Amino acid sequence: MSKFTIVMIEDEKNICNFIESALERQDYKVSTAYNGRDGLALINSLCPDVILLDLGLPDLDGIDIIKSVRSWTTIPIIVISARTQEQEKVAALDFGADDYITKPFGTSELLARIRTALRHGKPTVKAIDGCVVQTPYRCEGLYIDFAKRLVTLNDHKIHLTQIEYKLVSLLAENSGKVLTYDYIISHIWGPYADNNNQILRVNMAHIRRKIEANPAEPKYIFTEIGVGYRMKESEI
Repeated sequence: MSKFTIVMIEDEKNICNFIESALERQDYKVSTAYNGRDGLALINSLCPDVILLDLGLPDLDGIDIIKSVRSWTTIPIIVISARTQEQEKVAALDFGADDYITKPFGTSELLARIRTALRHGKPTVKAIDGCVVQTPYRCEGLYIDFAKRLVTLNDHKIHLTQIEYKLVSLLAENSGKVLTYDYIISHIWGPYADNNNQILRVNMAHIRRKIEANPAEPKYIFTEIGVGYRMKESEI
């Protein structure tokens, strides 16, 4: 019996067949809709673990589907689209998509993104001695203890400013997920902050100099050009 259910909304049948075969080989249960209305009906009836969504559907725009789904559930949504314009990606992520893959793509990448989405659906807190604390972030020598506000790299403490720590912890809490520039600025500096990205880029440059061996080829925090930043997924 399959462990996870995936609803795929995609109008190109050859792509559907390709994705469905790849997922079923990994023991996923896949239900497919070729238009937006049927897709919403499947989501409502099945309440799947992950949604794969094409934006260019024959009856509804994918952004409207994201808005509809987000009005009642936090089911992870991975957009799979041929639309490559930055504003399309930003809009999808801002309205609630968890990830965005541009066609064409490889099976390994898709499976990795689905595994990440499934992990995001799990609780990020655990109980210790009756107290609920957030699960730390750990990835290839980088460790963030949210309860202690402690950041270490290969067991050496990293000294971050208050803003730098807020940025790192926000990205780590959402590791594997792309956070748009506007989302980050709003969460760190407030909803009425100037959306000029310069202050964000400056702080990210400082953070990378402190945690990356080669800031030009980052290992932990990646830039999604024109969209935002993504932190490598936690191993915990």
